[in-house]
Amino acid sequence: MPDASHSPARPTRQLDVAIVGGGLAGLYAIHRLRGLGLKVRAYEAGSGIGGTWFWNRYPGARCDVESLEYSYSFSNELQQEWKWPERYGTQPEILRYINHVADRFDLRRDVQLNTRIKVATFDSKANEWTLRTEDGEEIRARYCVMAAGNLSTPRVPDFKGIQSFKGKWYHSGLWPHEGVDFTGLRVGVIGTGSSGVQMIPIIASQAKHLHVFQRTANFSLPARNGPMEPERESRHKAEYPARRAAAAETPFAIAGHPKPTQSALDVPTDERNRAYESKWQEGGSISYLYAYTDLLVSKESNDTASEFVRNKIRSTVKDQKTAELLAPKDHPIGTKRLCLDTNYYETYNRDNVTLVDVRSAPIQEITETGVRTAAGDYELDAIVFATGFDAMTGALREIDVRTTEGAVLADHWAGGPLTYLGLMVSGFPNMFVVTGPGSPGVKTQMIASIEQHVDWIADAIDHLHRHQLDRIAPSADAESEWVNHVNAVADSTLYPLANSWYVGANIPGKPRVFMPYVGGFDRYKKRCDEVAAGGYPGFTLSRHESVVA
Repeated sequence: MPDASHSPARPTRQLDVAIVGGGLAGLYAIHRLRGLGLKVRAYEAGSGIGGTWFWNRYPGARCDVESLEYSYSFSNELQQEWKWPERYGTQPEILRYINHVADRFDLRRDVQLNTRIKVATFDSKANEWTLRTEDGEEIRARYCVMAAGNLSTPRVPDFKGIQSFKGKWYHSGLWPHEGVDFTGLRVGVIGTGSSGVQMIPIIASQAKHLHVFQRTANFSLPARNGPMEPERESRHKAEYPARRAAAAETPFAIAGHPKPTQSALDVPTDERNRAYESKWQEGGSISYLYAYTDLLVSKESNDTASEFVRNKIRSTVKDQKTAELLAPKDHPIGTKRLCLDTNYYETYNRDNVTLVDVRSAPIQEITETGVRTAAGDYELDAIVFATGFDAMTGALREIDVRTTEGAVLADHWAGGPLTYLGLMVSGFPNMFVVTGPGSPGVKTQMIASIEQHVDWIADAIDHLHRHQLDRIAPSADAESEWVNHVNAVADSTLYPLANSWYVGANIPGKPRVFMPYVGGFDRYKKRCDEVAAGGYPGFTLSRHESVVA
């Protein structure tokens, strides 16, 4: 084996903008920034592009936003020509779409795959970022765009004995590309969040027996997925420009749902239940949460929506003890990511499916032959961890981000993530974050938030260049005020009542800070637009002395 210490050093690559991540955000950043004439390159840890949709290949992986909405809007030709086969896109179909976009807009030439960024350092004197890869390659760039994703750091629980298990184990976010056949196997799924809810019905149809280990029940609504209706598709495509504009004026960046006008408490019980039933039959999550004006701010109103779904679970699941375990009672509906499913609750009526309550009898360890809880042992051939991600901050915290002035991102975020507008971090000039903590991204149609963020970043860089400036950084005061605002908005809602990944509750030791902005995409976009139009108050824009006019 050659001695690495004597291998020739690779030349440092010089860029205008280095992009971390080759998913939906990184790809759009390439397209948009390249359009400004900038030299850009995206660095992607995976062996293919696609981000979330490259990694999450578990059975049943599907988007919970309708296909016609969950797509790029920057090219009308693109959105007219692409045909989605189903109401909700599957992982393979969404990945096919992302690859089509990369080819159609010639984005691949500026993506470097199989490359993990380990260190990012801002040199204040040189006024540039130096990024180092796991393999020792060095990249220098004036600007750095962190497009590393919100749900891209899988969390495998630190269970005692996990390495002693003689069978095979998998994580929903690290699924083998060749797939997994569970036919005839005794399978355990640990976790009942979005990925668990999607995979459990499919694994149950294959497995000899499936044990579902549930600590916390989550609300799930029927997706009502089906083949794309041609009339619906043609009508939607004819109205695309108007629909996209209308979506930007909504809290979730999704159009087509009439704005509610009444409190749930102002409507007679039978009329209210008819409305919930109509939303239940329609399918989807936004419509349900948008039934009344106050479902996410009034506990009393929310109780009516929560109890309706609990009663649906009770009427679907035959075993009443199982039904009560599946009916969430520890958080208001919508305060955690609301799951969408196809036959999830019906799956518990199968003879080969057992729900194991690990709240009352926690998992103690993984043994050679399965899972040991406080109530006993479960023999398994395969274990699936549907245990989620270190959300919103995990991907950035995996990179050693620092400056020559002594700022260290891990220290700056030790008590929880701090950003201004979810776009930049004080003390870290020229580093932009796409859909970071403090932005509404994860509470919206994600691609709309990605496009809004990348457009804002591109406009800011263009503004700097047009004014012969080359450095932008938020002030500590602006950052502090924004974080306080994000938390104040959250505190005015029911969201903090849930132990969710929005506050990092799924990661032991993670500071409990409410991370997404829940004031709505519409209010957030208006604020970002005002900041840009007003000459970027809260930011310091400056010119590095080596710039030549």
